[in-house]
Amino acid sequence: MVVGVYGLGRFGAFWAQHLAEHFTVTGWSRSSERPTPPGVRRVEEKEVLQADVLVLCVAISSLEEVLRRIAGQLRPNTLVMDTCSVKMYPVRLMKEILPPEVEILATHPMFGPDSGSRGLKDLPLVFSPVRMADESAAAWQERFCKMGLSVLPLSPEEHDREASITQGITHFIGRVLGELELNESNMATSGYRSLLDIVRQTCNDPWSLFVDLQKYNPYTVQMRRDVHQAITVMLERFDSIEAINNGRKNG
Repeated sequence: MVVGVYGLGRFGAFWAQHLAEHFTVTGWSRSSERPTPPGVRRVEEKEVLQADVLVLCVAISSLEEVLRRIAGQLRPNTLVMDTCSVKMYPVRLMKEILPPEVEILATHPMFGPDSGSRGLKDLPLVFSPVRMADESAAAWQERFCKMGLSVLPLSPEEHDREASITQGITHFIGRVLGELELNESNMATSGYRSLLDIVRQTCNDPWSLFVDLQKYNPYTVQMRRDVHQAITVMLERFDSIEAINNGRKNG
């Protein structure tokens, strides 16, 4: 079985390298300057599209364009996997654009080069079969388990609702903290160091990923409103305390 990785950006290269430990992997990137990951055979776009399994590692905002370009070049029974950080949007696009004889498996590796720097053991991977035989879905679930991953079977809707909190709020708060330009300190508590870790993990990712996470997950709108409301409540509480204290002083 040949697994083709379409897109060798920061995440694509990381994922291709790990897949190459278990499968024969080909890879393609539109940028010739990107290094080829260990264990991966770099090929032209036409060849990577002939793989038995095609793993799309492209930006969410680029997915529709990519699908329309490759749809007519895929062989029947090719299994196409996306790796997008949202699921409802890419699933809708893949069902609409890819030919009916192409199988579809929606995945979301809930990790990346930073969180996966020490290996994949027990890291979560969301697994949502869209258009494929039950036997094939079961086989791929087992393969991911053998890679050490914690496979989470979820519907696209369940994923996006949960991810708006577990991932969306993490990236949102991480970017907010990043704007504060927090620094290391000899007085840092473990909690403060954890905040710095969040900033490093979220701000190391491209800005476009952050925007896509917020834009293409319909549940993040409410998450941002909730965060805004929570901050407003806390500020109002302190305003009330200050008003009481000032009243006592003036009294």
